[in-house]
Amino acid sequence: MNDETVLGIDIGGTKLAAAIVNADGEVLTQDRIPTPVGNADQVFAALGELIEKVRGDATPAAVGIGSAGPLDQRHGLVSPVNIFGWRDFPLVDRVRALVDDVPVTLGVDGHCFALGEFWTGAGRGECNLLGIVVSTGVGAGIVTNGRPLLGQSGNAAHLGHIVVDLDGEPCACGSFGCVETYASGPRMVARAQRRGWRPGEAVDAAVLSADAALGDETALATFDDGAQALAAGIVATAVTVDLTTVVIGGGVAKAGPILFDPVQRWVKRLAQLPYVTDLSVRPAQLDNAGLIGAARLGLDSLR
Repeated sequence: MNDETVLGIDIGGTKLAAAIVNADGEVLTQDRIPTPVGNADQVFAALGELIEKVRGDATPAAVGIGSAGPLDQRHGLVSPVNIFGWRDFPLVDRVRALVDDVPVTLGVDGHCFALGEFWTGAGRGECNLLGIVVSTGVGAGIVTNGRPLLGQSGNAAHLGHIVVDLDGEPCACGSFGCVETYASGPRMVARAQRRGWRPGEAVDAAVLSADAALGDETALATFDDGAQALAAGIVATAVTVDLTTVVIGGGVAKAGPILFDPVQRWVKRLAQLPYVTDLSVRPAQLDNAGLIGAARLGLDSLR
């Protein structure tokens, strides 16, 4: 067993998390806090306190950061759409100043989710993997030949913004008919309510999936629409990158068979080229895949 350790950091709109992880992917210590609302320095001050608490007396050899995007990996800047205080925020430089100038590597949270599941979760033992997080949005990441596919700017594999309906609804990204407009939790809830499901009630995707499990036809039809869009994004990515394994996590994925059954059915229908007909779609195994994947980013920077 290698005694080398790294610091993993996971940054999102609802929580900040950090962990010390060894070279075998074992979490030695971890903690999380709600993402504070405030200006850039206030948010970073909270992150700095979390880092110091998790580090303790440990001296990590490197740091990996997974952040909501978009980001500029080359310059270490982040502009998470759900952290309003950070726009072109120099996250890498600020973190490096806290950790004794060790290597600091930045990646999109979807990439880190995929890398975490690849390393110690549902994708362990695979060579190539598409990881998808279905929640308030739809994020994704690709691992190919054991390495994350980051792209020129670090924003590759943004599956949630593949257009699957040329006449579809406007998306927050500025386009229309994206996977996210059909498969994200809030958009599925809104679509179901427009169809007459619990109109005017304060509900979420968990309630929608519960009603679908009870046989509500509108809830089931809405999940089927979301699954079809998700499957279209999966197949488009698979035929482009040539991969065979898909791992899906996030809050909406907790619906279990209500989501996975129609996704698998639509993938089978849409994946007709010989090299993608055996696509395996499976649920995520880790609750902290993004954090584990961020640590793996840091570890890989030492290799």
